[in-house]
Amino acid sequence: MMSDRIRVGVNGAAGRMGQRVVALVSQDPELELAAALESPGCSKLGVDAGELAGVGRKGVAITAGLIERVDVMIDFSTPVGAAACARLCGERAVPLVVATTGLHGPERDDVLTASQTTAILVSPSMSLAVNLTMKLVREAARALRTIPGGVDVEIIERHHRFKEDSPSGTALKFGEIVAEEMGQTDHVHGRSGRPGARPVTEIGYHAVRVGDNVGEHTIVFGLLGESIDLAVKSSSRDAYALGAIAAAKFLAAKKAGLYSMNDVLGF
Repeated sequence: MMSDRIRVGVNGAAGRMGQRVVALVSQDPELELAAALESPGCSKLGVDAGELAGVGRKGVAITAGLIERVDVMIDFSTPVGAAACARLCGERAVPLVVATTGLHGPERDDVLTASQTTAILVSPSMSLAVNLTMKLVREAARALRTIPGGVDVEIIERHHRFKEDSPSGTALKFGEIVAEEMGQTDHVHGRSGRPGARPVTEIGYHAVRVGDNVGEHTIVFGLLGESIDLAVKSSSRDAYALGAIAAAKFLAAKKAGLYSMNDVLGF
């Protein structure tokens, strides 16, 4: 009897996020873990993905190539790894959820090119709460754009000490949303010395890297005499893994094209 569960592959399966995706996919009755991929030089090649993720043997070894049939891939790797996965999925018409951040230049081009032949979902954050907050930030920015005297916008983000990109892709997306609605043209990353009075044309970004912080973002709208803070905090990496899994369920049967978490949430 054939299973009607969605067959999921995980790219970056040996990483911190990849392991959580493997674990949660294995526990979801609608899904079947079908493949676990890593880079050719990974020391975990050949290891059972379930055992590495702490959920017991699943009979799916970590490999450097896609051998089994999958219905959808979830990528939590690196920009280079995401680009390679996108090329592979584009060639095989396998839908792909790109959860890797920091995509620029050729890597991002490879992902966008793959959307011509398969369904690709890209988001600066897989968190459902973050994506809802993005909608709220857009509404706030739209409502505040005509306030007399202008509104100052600052974006503060906190992540763990191991995060390699700064500011986070999510923080940059928040800034992009605000600028689209309010028209700021200057994006300033931190301040020092005597930069002078703050112009209303700028958005300030401040990146904090501490301990094992999973992720926090606060968007401050500063008016004269009052302010608004919109904040979203993650307490576990499962927030991102569960969002990626929701995206995979959404994407598995979709036609070729480029999708976002807004599509998953119905915004």
